[in-house]
Amino acid sequence: TCTAQLLYELEDPQRYLQPDVVADFSEVRFTDEGPDRVRVEGAGGAERPSQLKVTLGYRDGYIGEGQISYAGPGARARGELALEILKHRLAKIGFPIIEQRAELIGVNAMHGPLLGSAMEPYEVRVRLAVRTATRAQAERIGQEVEALYLNGPAGGGGVTQSVREVIAAASALIPREAVVTAVQILELQ
Repeated sequence: TCTAQLLYELEDPQRYLQPDVVADFSEVRFTDEGPDRVRVEGAGGAERPSQLKVTLGYRDGYIGEGQISYAGPGARARGELALEILKHRLAKIGFPIIEQRAELIGVNAMHGPLLGSAMEPYEVRVRLAVRTATRAQAERIGQEVEALYLNGPAGGGGVTQSVREVIAAASALIPREAVVTAVQILELQ
């Protein structure tokens, strides 16, 4: 577990950037010293880096999601037909789809087509999630699923729709001089 903790999110063990040092963990050794005691040796370092690593948050589109349930005899076949209809409707939707996921919850939501299913489920939930560039495009995804009430397999129910903005993160290096350090103490009443 010590090795796992040391290497967690560590891209380059010889050059781990920190504000005050560039750490080198490539020669680290662990020695068991008894219950709950481990000796750690071999770490090194170099002078502080000329650049600092920052994490940037940025807007990266929207995810539109729609779900609908099918129950009773033939639930799986109706769910699969609903997914096929949605696939054809998405092909004609008229705006770029950045990423998408379509699944039958209760059949293949966790393992996809790898596992298959020997049992015929009594109920399934169709889920379509699509990442798009705009909120209006994302809203359209839930509307397409809701349209299955009238233009899809019989017996669908329990439609839900949601839209959420995607805030992504990326790391970058910036010149150390670009960072101004300041401390502000606020007193709360």
